[in-house]
Amino acid sequence: MRAELPFLDLTAPGFSTRGPEVLAARDAHWCARTPSGLAVLRHREAGLLLRDRRLRQGSFAWPERQGLTGPFAEFWTRSIIAEEGPRHKALRRIARAALSDPFVEALIPDFETAAARLVDPLPPRFDMIEAVSEPFAGQAICLILGLPPEEARALSKNASALGLAMGPDGKRYEARFNRATEDLMTLAETLILRAEAGEDRESFVARLLAAAHELDLSDRQTLKDLIVISIFGGVDTTRAQLGFATALFIEHPAQWAALRAAPELVPQAIDEVIRTWPTTTWSTRWAVEGFSFGGVDIAAGDTLHILVHSSGRDPRVCPDEAFDVRRRVKGHFGFGGGAHSCLGQTLARTDMAAALRVLLSRWSAIRSDGTPEYHPDSGNTSPKRLPIAVTRA
Repeated sequence: MRAELPFLDLTAPGFSTRGPEVLAARDAHWCARTPSGLAVLRHREAGLLLRDRRLRQGSFAWPERQGLTGPFAEFWTRSIIAEEGPRHKALRRIARAALSDPFVEALIPDFETAAARLVDPLPPRFDMIEAVSEPFAGQAICLILGLPPEEARALSKNASALGLAMGPDGKRYEARFNRATEDLMTLAETLILRAEAGEDRESFVARLLAAAHELDLSDRQTLKDLIVISIFGGVDTTRAQLGFATALFIEHPAQWAALRAAPELVPQAIDEVIRTWPTTTWSTRWAVEGFSFGGVDIAAGDTLHILVHSSGRDPRVCPDEAFDVRRRVKGHFGFGGGAHSCLGQTLARTDMAAALRVLLSRWSAIRSDGTPEYHPDSGNTSPKRLPIAVTRA
């Protein structure tokens, strides 16, 4: 059966998970062969496989497959990403307790204040990533960690550097993201010491330590790894998705006007942005055992790449693929799914929504002011540079 499947070369220079060859493959079949396993292209099959207990989280092996070595590879392969079973569940309970919805929602006024302080002094023309997306993502995490806003820029630079490891060209950035991993581990140790000394009783780290103590899971390296993975996910997702949101609103100015007229639609607009242009282009699963699914035999050890953009735009669940903030999104997989769904998705949705509300209140229109630059449309992607011009409200 596999010989009859369409083929997609995820490693080809310039390959895009949003490209026409992916859409043609999706029309032909629910999956395609790739140089490293199968690509899952349709929404229904993606949702089922993300929750299939015969599969485990697959990106734990990413550093080995990419030939990455050093602090980042060591951190990644021992982190919650690589855990399964009871220990994975215990780590998720700790992180979920520390990053509870009420804790995050109580910070909404602070998120909005942080966004306003960045946006209000800006000139009419600037780079969205450098001036807003990246520093805001850093400041949002500083609020979660109980750090002063002056530390946001260095924090966001380090977190963004970790994201470079997850692209197909990650090896070329190895020295950079290894240094960033060391810096973030040092910060995590400092934050733990501060909480242990009673100098911090309210932040995510203090809550993390309390939850770990209750569940008797207080291994220090594990706690540091949880802090670093939270910083990485929190900064990288918010930074990238705010950039992609801006790019989409530039392409669809009527959608910006519609959202300004109905700001109560901001939460679903955030999900529509992620459905349309996700920063995580695929979620990976690895077969623990052999089985047959949808007429295709999957062997133990096979890798499956759930293509987030392709499944999110599957015409079987979204007949009109156009970007529309008035749409109630049907289950995109921008935050993964199943046992390894993103723990920080409430934080990401909440801080992005707070920032977007501020932008809507300040800018009546956005337009391009130069040529944008993007990381490759595979692995983890994001804007590098997004020069824009705004009309103030």
